[in-house]
Amino acid sequence: MTRTLSFTNLRRSFTTLLLATAGYHYVEASLNSMMQANGKLYFGNIIDTNTMQGNEDGVLKGEFGMFTPEYSWKWNRIQPEKGEFHFNDSDAVMEWAEANGKQIRGHTLVWHQNIPDWVDAITDKEDLTKVIKDHINKAVGRYKGRVYAWDVVNEVFNEDGTFRDSVFYRVLGEDFIPLAFRTAREADPNAKLYINEYNLDYAGPKIDAMLNLVHRLQAQNVPIDAIGSQTHLTSGRVNEVPAQLKRLASTGLDIAVTELDIRIKRPVTPAKLQQQKGEYALVTKGCLDVPACVGISMWGVSDKNSWVKEALPAFGAPLMWDGNLRRKGAYGAVDGLLRKGGVGSEMAGAKVSVTRRHGGRGRHGKRRLSL
Repeated sequence: MTRTLSFTNLRRSFTTLLLATAGYHYVEASLNSMMQANGKLYFGNIIDTNTMQGNEDGVLKGEFGMFTPEYSWKWNRIQPEKGEFHFNDSDAVMEWAEANGKQIRGHTLVWHQNIPDWVDAITDKEDLTKVIKDHINKAVGRYKGRVYAWDVVNEVFNEDGTFRDSVFYRVLGEDFIPLAFRTAREADPNAKLYINEYNLDYAGPKIDAMLNLVHRLQAQNVPIDAIGSQTHLTSGRVNEVPAQLKRLASTGLDIAVTELDIRIKRPVTPAKLQQQKGEYALVTKGCLDVPACVGISMWGVSDKNSWVKEALPAFGAPLMWDGNLRRKGAYGAVDGLLRKGGVGSEMAGAKVSVTRRHGGRGRHGKRRLSL
């Protein structure tokens, strides 16, 4: 069989051989390092005790720099009974991140889901205020100075832009939001404080309500730093994302893509995967093009383990690795876009990190080159 090599591939092979001869080791760049080369802070994913030692561990460590705990930092896991705090699993996640040189986005402090029954049953304003403060002070205070950010308030709106009927809104009205942010700021003055929401990806009443809320919070000097747009997307409905990211950035806050996946209506076909490939690139470029967008976090690695499989069985294949942990076209599209943005030359397909094996000038005798 005859194989045709592109100029880029030939040049990459020659570069690898040349470096090896000179005593250098060729290391492929990660999504995280390439995102940083494009001026952003991170490319991230989710982590928890069920995935730290699983078959995705190598991908998680090798590709991503920021991690959101999927389960163990939520209220019902940390404080299932009033005054009983359980940090074994959340500590394990924090220790995994620190041991592997990763950062953490705390997720989440005040959310209508994953709260214990005893919280949902509260009807007294003073009682709920104290409960919110106690929970945030304990959780945020435990990891003070160790996390990059917190999703302080999560998913407060219905699709029509009205406030969700949660115990927090029923008892305290909108006041629970500034209460949560102010308490979190006092507990950790250096953590970035986010409001996080899904379906901010299209023009309509929900994103309008979010923008109006942020403006009210800013007028009250509430310490909100950023907006998280979850971007749990449906293939075929992605084109508005870049424009909506710009609208969120118009608040003057940081923004981030916090829970990215793009699900495909079954049956999953090669043509639909090709469309998804372009959509992943579109979302990534949407963040790259907005200075206020600090990074992108995925919501999972392999299609096999995605939440979509059980929650939305009519859809599938939402992530950048397939059920066998093989990179999909979507990965190639994002990888290629980041390489092009980071290098801007015919070497875009060959961006590498290089470490000299012997006699380097840097720390631990290593010298790093950018090619």
